[in-house]
Amino acid sequence: MSIHPLISLSADRQVKQAKGFKEAASELSGASLEPMYKDESSNAPHRHDEGKKYLGVNTIRKPTARQKGKDDKHFCFAVGNTVKASGASLTLPDGPEVTLIDGLVPLRTAAPDKAKGDADPNKGVEDIGMLGILPDNRVAVIVVKYLMPDATHSGAGDTPLRLLLEGLAQAAMVDGNQAALREEIEAATGRTTSEEAPVVAIVASPRYWEICRKREAQKGAAWIREMERLAREIPEQIGNEIFYAAIANEVDPLWTYGEDGPLLAEAIKLKDAWESTAGRVKPKRKKVEAVVEVIEPNMAKPPQAYSINGSFEIGDRIEHKTLGQGVCQGSAGTGKIKVLFGEETKILIHQRAAAGA
Repeated sequence: MSIHPLISLSADRQVKQAKGFKEAASELSGASLEPMYKDESSNAPHRHDEGKKYLGVNTIRKPTARQKGKDDKHFCFAVGNTVKASGASLTLPDGPEVTLIDGLVPLRTAAPDKAKGDADPNKGVEDIGMLGILPDNRVAVIVVKYLMPDATHSGAGDTPLRLLLEGLAQAAMVDGNQAALREEIEAATGRTTSEEAPVVAIVASPRYWEICRKREAQKGAAWIREMERLAREIPEQIGNEIFYAAIANEVDPLWTYGEDGPLLAEAIKLKDAWESTAGRVKPKRKKVEAVVEVIEPNMAKPPQAYSINGSFEIGDRIEHKTLGQGVCQGSAGTGKIKVLFGEETKILIHQRAAAGA
């Protein structure tokens, strides 16, 4: 069994499925996630114990040009560079301003050791996309998903639920390394971080949210409802405030490449990931079957043998050689009648003029 239950859950097949993650989300709650969060915090790697820092560490080679599938990391690298050069911040939708501290913040102490398997504290642990601090000195863990405006897919298994679980796991590891991180953040910003659980923000390109919604009926209302429910339950049960946001900048990419690597081209702007009514699931309309009035036979008139030359009226009893006795239900158009034989209605021809008439 993995010592990182949230990371393990984020890699679950159903969690990663575009058509399955809504059901996976519906089975989770703040209460069920709380013990996983505590385990993640307890089993977090400790870089400080290994003499390693969290801030100002380059975890990837300095990029000099855009690379396919690397936008997430290049964006976060640009944040780290911009923070060093001039500082950077962003404002969460309907939330506080976040002063950014660094991008691509490492959490693991070494590359995963296959020999240790699920007992390895570094297994599955990824860098924090962006790390920030709120006005009340709470730490913000920001998960980033950056897609080009013309992207046709969001990436292998990168569902909103998976991003939330990864962000929650990273927040737990920040909790498990509070003292060491507090010391580095204070040295970098002059501010002492709060002991409250970190805020978790999922920040993605508008195109990412669009693609996620197109995959589900009713524009994703069902999964949005579940994600919003988790965002209400997690703060109550664990303490992490949850935000879902879309990047509002129109420039793409949101960074430029220089000698020192990417830098933000302009300040990051955010908006709500979806409109406030997006999680409302419209009730399915019940199919109303039309009520067909059945005409009873006119017993005052004797049955008539069917002939295409005959003339029949509503209620007439008609004797048909192969269909048996039926009742005329009315006209079906010029020269045609509807006749009910048992429970089946047939269209028959009548009033056809005889040859030579």
